[in-house]
Amino acid sequence: MALLAEHGTDAMLMAGGTDLLPNIKHRVATPEHVVSIRDLPELQGFEVSEHGATLGAGTRLSRLEHDPQIRRVYPALAESASLISVPQVRAVGTLGGNICLDTRCNYYNQSYEWRQAIGFCMKRDSPICRVAPGGDRCWAVASADTVPVLIALRADVEVVSGHQERVLPLEAIYQDDGLEPTTLTFGEIVQGIKIPPPHGYVTVYQKFRLRQSFDFPLVGIAVSIRSDISGIVAEARIVMTAVASYPERAEPAERLLVGAPLTEESILAAGNAVFRQAKPMDNTAGTIFHRKRMARILVERALRRIAQLPETMQRVS
Repeated sequence: MALLAEHGTDAMLMAGGTDLLPNIKHRVATPEHVVSIRDLPELQGFEVSEHGATLGAGTRLSRLEHDPQIRRVYPALAESASLISVPQVRAVGTLGGNICLDTRCNYYNQSYEWRQAIGFCMKRDSPICRVAPGGDRCWAVASADTVPVLIALRADVEVVSGHQERVLPLEAIYQDDGLEPTTLTFGEIVQGIKIPPPHGYVTVYQKFRLRQSFDFPLVGIAVSIRSDISGIVAEARIVMTAVASYPERAEPAERLLVGAPLTEESILAAGNAVFRQAKPMDNTAGTIFHRKRMARILVERALRRIAQLPETMQRVS
């Protein structure tokens, strides 16, 4: 924090560096100073118990993927971590880095020469968004895999600065703005994550990407359901990623599920609600309609898995 105060906005934090270093190579990030926080002991805590989990922001993604307690108590979190990039990246990438992952776009995540050839974009060096040239905002998309799961798990984030420490719901640090995707201010550092115990919730993460071995999501869906002893859905959380500039809650679909058992009819209704809500832009691979349709399909698959129904597709349209 002293180094950030000394160098100001000419400095950037680096933990694993798996996002920052490629951006520096592409000159979409041009810090004068890089402050490494990779091995700070304050970011390394890791505890899972019947009272929940406390995970330091420096926790490696590979540990989330393989830790037996995480796999047993929060299997969707382990699954989402395992779907990030490749093993080499997960071995150095961190949970805090994934939480603070920059938004992505076909016109932004390119080499300097490529971006120069098109006249750059609003996210860097131009006032024009190449996705929606007539608009006044950046439409780059959120693409973190662990974030929708953590929001579905009702996680809180610990944020520290030189003046204070605050704990707030993880979803509260995100906003629908491709340029400034988080509400974190300069000098604030994500210190850790607190996850409450499952308490009857069943959570599933589904991811659609072009190359199944290592790509960012074109659509990611986290679903968390708590049912009562009679099988009636008491609470539901559905969180989408890669369809907007922030991890978006599918609240209309959530409301449709609450108060009834998970049946094929309610699952299809929730899928249709997600289809109506999802509004992807032409800023990543795949067509807009394909991604919109996959949001519906992934929600239905996740709900069928939770309901222990066959995950087969029920429609071809």
